[in-house]
Amino acid sequence: MQTTTHGPARSGRAVPVPEMQGLSASLVLIAALAVVAPIAARLLDRVVKVPIVVFEIVLGILLGPSLLGWIESTAFTDTLADFGLAMLFFVAGNEIDFAAIRGRPLKRASSGWLISLAAGIGAGFALAPAPEAAVIIGVALCSTALGTLLPIIRDAGESKSHIGIAVAALGAVGEFGPLIAISLFFSGKQLGTASGVLLGFVLLTGVAIFLASRARHTLFHAQVTRTLHTSSQFAMRSIMLILSALVVLSMVLGLDMLLGAFAAGVLWQVTIARAPEEDRQVIETKIDAVAFGFLVPIFFIDTGIDFDLGALTSSPATLALVPLFLVLLLMIRGLPSLLAAPSGSTRAEKRALMLFGATGLPIIVAVTTIGREHGFITSGISSALIGAGMLSVLLFPLLALGQLQRRERRGPHQASPPQSSTEQSPQKHDGDLPPSGASPTAP
Repeated sequence: MQTTTHGPARSGRAVPVPEMQGLSASLVLIAALAVVAPIAARLLDRVVKVPIVVFEIVLGILLGPSLLGWIESTAFTDTLADFGLAMLFFVAGNEIDFAAIRGRPLKRASSGWLISLAAGIGAGFALAPAPEAAVIIGVALCSTALGTLLPIIRDAGESKSHIGIAVAALGAVGEFGPLIAISLFFSGKQLGTASGVLLGFVLLTGVAIFLASRARHTLFHAQVTRTLHTSSQFAMRSIMLILSALVVLSMVLGLDMLLGAFAAGVLWQVTIARAPEEDRQVIETKIDAVAFGFLVPIFFIDTGIDFDLGALTSSPATLALVPLFLVLLLMIRGLPSLLAAPSGSTRAEKRALMLFGATGLPIIVAVTTIGREHGFITSGISSALIGAGMLSVLLFPLLALGQLQRRERRGPHQASPPQSSTEQSPQKHDGDLPPSGASPTAP
């Protein structure tokens, strides 16, 4: 059968017209959904504040194969979604203020996360006896959505309070810990070898971060300043180089690419730390534009497109997994989060911390997608976990804020003194991830 091509074949390979038309339609519709999502979030904001990622996933489900069937995943959109996921964790690494959470908050949060991991894997074995499935479920259940929580905490005026710092510590461990766990699991090596490879990557990245934090980068910052408003865009090109290098390094070592993306964010944070404040703010705005204006929405919309609603609703037992996983998030991740509660916390503050700690979605999406693609978990379990994650993002932060408001009605709120020398930028986001203007302090 003769194949008709559409446009010039730059690679020397003919592109079938139906394939090109399908790709074009998908790109246009995905772009349209990316525009509709924040509008829908703003309209509903008068009633209830819903993170924009929920709208992006739901709209992807609506127009995807599960319902209307207007959009199909393609190799190109899947690649863009992978870039979006990497950018999501780059911004997370760039956002964390290590100076604020170091010491007791980080240690207590780490102890709670280890308990969550053990309990999560135990629950995984109870639900899916296969070891691979148990690990996937366990890692998903021990995650915390740092990127979703920080803007909510900031908007509530709690970012510098003792509760806000505890939530930041929980989120940092709840995103970085699962990345390490899943990297060890998917390394394909013996545990000792895998641990050695991971340790080598951490040491190599740590040395790079240490050297970057010590150097003044005078020439680098001068080049950034000169090209900040020109087509050269040296800062953004440098970010893409750092991100690509560490992502590729992590993949070459058999680790998860998200670990490299997270480390790249931390490395960029310390590299640009001594740049002029005005330049840093401009760069962070550009990072937000690339991440949240382009790549990250594609990832979440593509997640909705790939969401197997049919598998979720195929049987009452599978559908019942959604509320079960939601309760497990509260028990397995929420209860151990109480270890991070500052001394002297009220009961309302502890309940709020438990709810914040149990809020998870990005790691759940990433881990279940990997597990489904490798055949470790079924589409039904993957969809149920993602559904529970969406419900946690929708419900738990609202309930937690209600607890904090109850505390304030009973008595004046006493915020702890700032732990960081640099005040957070007062930008606001709709809940994908916080703005990237975190304090530029090295871990």
